[in-house]
Amino acid sequence: MSRSDTFVSGAAEADVRVVLITVPDGETGAGLARALVQERLAACVNLVPGVRSFYRWEGKVQDDTELLLLVKTRADRIAALASRVRDLHPYELPEVLELAAVGGSAAYLDWVRAEASA
Repeated sequence: MSRSDTFVSGAAEADVRVVLITVPDGETGAGLARALVQERLAACVNLVPGVRSFYRWEGKVQDDTELLLLVKTRADRIAALASRVRDLHPYELPEVLELAAVGGSAAYLDWVRAEASA
């Protein structure tokens, strides 16, 4: 980001999304991240290791080590991204949680829009 870049906030930036996806291991995460970026469903994917997840599944509390994918994309790419995650993900019910990015570096948000385009 250049020093002259501005920070923007508000509804005008609400077309950019951050999607959270957990995966069981680095190989799965890297494959999923690579596919989403190559297919232009995402501009960028960060793999965050060392996530410990507690959740209830099939009546029992689970305690698993996972990785977290932070996916930056456009709102109009979410349905296709979620479909692709379902195709590639080993979990029966993969996490695909969409968060609106309502602010950020104007130049970065523009880059996300350009790179995550059909």
